[in-house]
Amino acid sequence: MTEGKGSRGRPGYDLDSLLHTAVKVFHERGYDGTSMEDLAKRLGITKSAIYYHVPSKQELLRLSVDRALDALFAVLDEPSSTDGPAIERLHHVVRRSVEVLVDELPFVTLLLRIRGNSKVERQALARRREFDHLVGELVAEAEHEGSLRLDVDPALTSRLLFGMVNSLIEWYRPRQGLTKSEIAETVTKIAFDGLRRR
Repeated sequence: MTEGKGSRGRPGYDLDSLLHTAVKVFHERGYDGTSMEDLAKRLGITKSAIYYHVPSKQELLRLSVDRALDALFAVLDEPSSTDGPAIERLHHVVRRSVEVLVDELPFVTLLLRIRGNSKVERQALARRREFDHLVGELVAEAEHEGSLRLDVDPALTSRLLFGMVNSLIEWYRPRQGLTKSEIAETVTKIAFDGLRRR
């Protein structure tokens, strides 16, 4: 094994696996109720081994919520999110956001449950608001193009769309037999085509 920063220490506990375990413990005990000692016990390593990767528990939180946020913002930079009619771009953003949520479920769940009790959380909430604002602008653009109904506020439409997407954290569990593509397809059908039989 090499001695690079991501691979030093007990085998199997690089920064990525450390983050996965930290997020799991944060979900179980709450961020404030989790100590570095708790994490070390769960990992079966010393606290100093954790400090090799990160300087603090707060940095673990920052890296975890940034992982979710970076994945969501990356969706907005994809070619299908930047080119073409606004309604098609919005459809792509919603579909891909569902896929990000499924792929990064523990990290997105943590992001959606923070309340702004620390600087890291307030920064994450500010980035979430920025993402929501950008999606709201896309909704407004689709309305302006005549692709969406005009009698609903774009910001409200955006919140409702992503309320549906974000609700997945409450019920979706991997290995339930639904693929992320099937979930994304269903969400976009309901969001863009409605439930009425045609």
